[in-house]
Amino acid sequence: MRQDGDPVNNDAMSEAVTDVTEQPAAADSDGADEATPDRVTLAAQVDLLREENRRLREEYTRARRSNYRRTALGLALVGAVAVGAGILFPGARTVLFALGATGIFGALLTYYLTPERFIAVSVGEAIYRAFADNGRALADDLGLGEPVYVPRAVADDVRLYVPQADADGAGTLPKEDALDPGFVIGETSRGLALVPTGDTLFEEFERSLTGPLAERPGTLAEQLADGLIEQFELVDGADVDASRERVTVGISGPAYGDVGRFDHPVASFLAGGFARAFDVPTDVTVTEADGRADVSVTVRPANDGGMFGTDSTDEDDAPEGFAVQESQADAEADVENE
Repeated sequence: MRQDGDPVNNDAMSEAVTDVTEQPAAADSDGADEATPDRVTLAAQVDLLREENRRLREEYTRARRSNYRRTALGLALVGAVAVGAGILFPGARTVLFALGATGIFGALLTYYLTPERFIAVSVGEAIYRAFADNGRALADDLGLGEPVYVPRAVADDVRLYVPQADADGAGTLPKEDALDPGFVIGETSRGLALVPTGDTLFEEFERSLTGPLAERPGTLAEQLADGLIEQFELVDGADVDASRERVTVGISGPAYGDVGRFDHPVASFLAGGFARAFDVPTDVTVTEADGRADVSVTVRPANDGGMFGTDSTDEDDAPEGFAVQESQADAEADVENE
C-alpha cells in the first residue's frame, strides 16, 4: 500500500498499461489467425464439392450411354445368332434371317441414336417455373380470366388465349388472325395470346405416331396419355375417363410439380391436343384426385354445349355387344308389330 507522500513510479505504471493494451491485440490477432484457416477450408470444400458434382454428372451420363450401348450389343448378338442359326437350319431360314436382320438393325439404331446429353428434370422444371410465375403475374395484373386453348385451322396450331375478365364480350373469342402472340385488342375481345407449352410437344407427338390421330375422344385420350408417359416422360401414370362432353385424365407422378400452375405442360398438352383434333376451343380444370392419382385434369369444349366429335363418333365408341343387342331388340319389336 502506497502511503501519502510516497513517490509514484511512472515507469512501472506505463509498463503495466502497455501490457494490458497489448493482450487484447494479441488475442484479436490469434482469433484472426484462427478464422483465416476456416475460410480457406470452406473455400476448399466448396471447390471439392463442385468437382465431385461435375464428376458425378459425367459418371451418370457415361452410365446412361453405356446402358444404351450394352442394349445395342445385346441386339447385335441376338441378330448374329439368328443369322448363324439360319445358315445351320435351312428349314427355318426365312424366319431366322428376318429375326437376325431385325436384331442387327435395332442394334445399329440404338447405338447411333444414343443421346449425347442428359438434362435433369429439375432444370426443365426450373425453366417452366419462371414462365409460369411470369404468366400468372401478368394475368393477375391485367385482370385476365381463365385461359382457353383456341385451334387455328389455317396455321395448324393452337394459341393460349387469356381473355380480360371484366371486358365487354369477354366470352367472345377473337378471330384466328388476331391470335398472334401478344396483346389482343379488338372490338369484341381483349386479352393476351400466347404460344402454349403443349403445342410444340403435340407437334413432336404427332410426328412420332405410326398411325393416324384418333378421331374418338376415348382413343385420343389414350394416345395423349401414352405420349405423356412413354415419349415425354412427364408423368408416371395416367388413367383416362372420356366422353363427348368432357375428358378426365388422372395424373400420377408429374415431373414438373403442380399441374394446376399457369399453362402446365401436362394440362397444356392434353387441352391443346383435343383442341387440334376436334377443331374446338377447350378449357382445362385441375382438381385433386380421389386417391388413385395425384390430380385430375379435365378438358372440356369452351363453347356452351360443345362436344368432342359427332353422334357417329359416339356410336363408334359404343361396345359392339351393345349395338348387336339393340339391333336384336329392334328386330323383335318388328316381329311383334307384324
